[in-house]
Amino acid sequence: MRRIRVYVAALAAMLLPAGCSQPPMPRPYAYFRIDLPEHAYTRCDVFSHCEFDMSAYAVANRREEQWAGKYDEWYNLDYPSLNGTIHLSYKKITPETFQTVSEESYTLAYKHTIRADAIEESLYANDTARAFGILYEMSGNAASPVQFFISDSTRHFIRGALYFNALPNPDSIAPVSTYVEQDIIRLIESLEWK
Repeated sequence: MRRIRVYVAALAAMLLPAGCSQPPMPRPYAYFRIDLPEHAYTRCDVFSHCEFDMSAYAVANRREEQWAGKYDEWYNLDYPSLNGTIHLSYKKITPETFQTVSEESYTLAYKHTIRADAIEESLYANDTARAFGILYEMSGNAASPVQFFISDSTRHFIRGALYFNALPNPDSIAPVSTYVEQDIIRLIESLEWK
């Protein structure tokens, strides 16, 4: 008899907590919190025809094999901690070829309309440095959230595009994209031709 009481008590102890618990609920999908550092800049003079302020957290790497013949110089500004890269290309131009290369830059930016919800253009002009350009900001699932070009419209032309080594999910990369976009704006505004 005592044995039966022990079995009943043990069975009750196992079933009692199971009956009082809430039914399982799925957890909402979330992203990792990203703590971004304060913006800091260094002067970059890797291009032979210009210099500008670049993020202290970026590393400039010269690329020659990718577009040999199409561009005169090609650099990547790699953000190792953010898993992103700004691809920068430089081309010598003439006033006659400026229209062609600026339209090519426009076409490359607007190829993202397939996936982008919208593309916002911002004009930049620095009369004293003779540097003029357009910043294209893509919203939505575009592969490149930011592209730009800057030129003096007579001799120099630089084109840039930001890419991340991740799926283009705007919710997850939005804070990092906004952070790097501020670095790009600083690059554009501080650019000086040599």
